Amino acid sequence: MVTDRQIEAAYRIAQDRYAQLGVDTDQVLKRLAKVAISLHCWQGDDVAGLEGRAGQLGGGLAVTGNYPGRARNGDELRQDLQFAYSLIPGRHRLNLHAFYAETDGTVDRDAIGPEHYSNWIFWAKDNGLGMDFNPTFFSHPKAADGMTLAHPDKAIRRFWIEHGIRCRRIGQYIGKTLGQTCITNVWIPDGMKDMPVDRVGPRQRLLESLDAIFQEQLDPYFNLDAVESKLFGIGSESYVVGSHEFYLGYAASRSKILTLDMGHFHPTESVSDKLSAVLMWVPAVLLHVSRPVRWDSDHVVAINDDLLAVTHELIRGELLDRVYIALDYFDATINRIAAWVIGARNTLKALLLAMLEPTEQLKQMELDGNYTERLAMVEELKTMPFGAVWDYHCLTEQAPLDHQWISKVRDYEERVLSRRS
Repeated sequence: MVTDRQIEAAYRIAQDRYAQLGVDTDQVLKRLAKVAISLHCWQGDDVAGLEGRAGQLGGGLAVTGNYPGRARNGDELRQDLQFAYSLIPGRHRLNLHAFYAETDGTVDRDAIGPEHYSNWIFWAKDNGLGMDFNPTFFSHPKAADGMTLAHPDKAIRRFWIEHGIRCRRIGQYIGKTLGQTCITNVWIPDGMKDMPVDRVGPRQRLLESLDAIFQEQLDPYFNLDAVESKLFGIGSESYVVGSHEFYLGYAASRSKILTLDMGHFHPTESVSDKLSAVLMWVPAVLLHVSRPVRWDSDHVVAINDDLLAVTHELIRGELLDRVYIALDYFDATINRIAAWVIGARNTLKALLLAMLEPTEQLKQMELDGNYTERLAMVEELKTMPFGAVWDYHCLTEQAPLDHQWISKVRDYEERVLSRRS
């Protein structure tokens, strides 16, 4: 077993190596410790929610796998989340969807209020967690035909507009109660399976619906609004009303946060390249970190080229202060708590790798046209002792090392998850 003294000794060697490149690892770790990742509650229960509509997941969403131990109620879900947080270095956030209201299905979505999330809010406050919020425009009878805010039926649009209005107020209440800004993110599944004749009409209706939802002025210190696009979905293969172009224009014209989900674009598109481009026009970006294997397949985040490109862009472009980071995937083929932990730790590792880069030196080489040394340094950085710095971060943050946390998950599975029917 690796001892604390061995971890510290390895870190001192790594610290010296990075110092030779002009990188202060102590400062890097202080910066990393301030990064708060918003963990998505829906990984823990396969996007079932707490309304009692199990098996009615809609909106083009699908969860595969049937690993034992799915959380069946709010108490179990919070218990699992709390255990996951204990295995992730740093202090992070919770990302909650509206259909996790604990109402026993007695309150419809156009009538929800902060009181229906009191268990979540008190739990977050007790654990020092910030919270983010999402209206749930899917898995509901009024979304069964794949249209919500863009629906041709005015009464259905009114229902969903009211849901959005109430969710923003809930977000503001969360922000006030926890003393940390809540981001309320709007994503809708609206689209068509086959080629539509009218593309303009639904987008005009969506524009009007969004303006109605955002009409009430809320204190941005407590609640910030975000809008999220998608390329296509199951049931909306030919046309998505809320496309990237639509929401980019909307966010820029209304000063809203633009949400970029790493799985919501064509496989050849680079989210890393979009960051600096869209931030020329929108105040901030909400980044949903996911891993698409085949488009938006929502696999657990791995340290791959796409993730590294995004995290390096955040650091090289000095964009971290304007980008909020959340996880968004759901995998029921593996232990759900492990899925949270793997994704969060990998995202933090990718950020650490980017922070350990001597960015100013590389930028100067680029300005000087010294592309040879730039390429050489970028490649040689890949064999620097990054792992020793990560281990030291885990030690100082009182989180288990990479080879230690999985045994804790296995023990939790035997003691807790295996007893759930």
